[in-house]
Amino acid sequence: SFAPPILQTHKRSSPRILSMAPEDNNNNNNNKPDNNENKILKALFSQKSRRAFVLSTTVALAANFVLANAAPPGFSRINPIQFIAALGDPKSSEGANAKEWGIWTVDPGPRGVFLKDFSYFQKNNNIAPAGWTFDNKDWWVEEHGLIMEKPNFPLQPGEYLVTGGRQTTTVLEVKPSGEWKLQDAKLFDVTHLPCRAARYKGGSPKNANLKDFPVEPGAIMPSVSGSDKQDYAVIFVIGKKDGSSGLEL
Repeated sequence: SFAPPILQTHKRSSPRILSMAPEDNNNNNNNKPDNNENKILKALFSQKSRRAFVLSTTVALAANFVLANAAPPGFSRINPIQFIAALGDPKSSEGANAKEWGIWTVDPGPRGVFLKDFSYFQKNNNIAPAGWTFDNKDWWVEEHGLIMEKPNFPLQPGEYLVTGGRQTTTVLEVKPSGEWKLQDAKLFDVTHLPCRAARYKGGSPKNANLKDFPVEPGAIMPSVSGSDKQDYAVIFVIGKKDGSSGLEL
């Protein structure tokens, strides 16, 4: 791997932490990574100010360096990188539900609004400062408590070069039928653990407990009273196969 040493040495969390099924309100604090991993991940990814949704500068440079030097033949670089919101068993290498996956083609973090500032939407016809529209029936939050714009659904067919910013960079193939397959990797291997994303249907961000944020790396996102929650894995997209329709460079 061309990743910096800190990316190479941290201990892998158990895949059970990344359960991507709706969670009970009472399970928010279960399934936490061990303290050693937390210390490493916090040192790498925590920042005091608003930052990119799923991207530290270190990971961005590492991912682009890997792609520039080890991209499979026929693949083109994507810069800036993009982000897949994926559902599936972390231990799986393939599935048939890619039509339930989405993609952010621009980083939603800097375009988001913190939960504590939710009243901004109420005063501005649900329009974020960045121009996107908040949907109170279907809203997204990341690990620091930023309300984000929705990803684009569904993820389009194509071959994507993906990574979780750790040790694995591989090809994700998505077929028109919704079938997907990772080459020599499991979904867990290409999931970026520190970055969490959850979709909430119904209810209101006003009901979120601000003390639940930020969320520990690899842990489930908090439930919100009155809302149905679905956790998603976040995957970095750093390249695409030439001729694939799924992405724009």
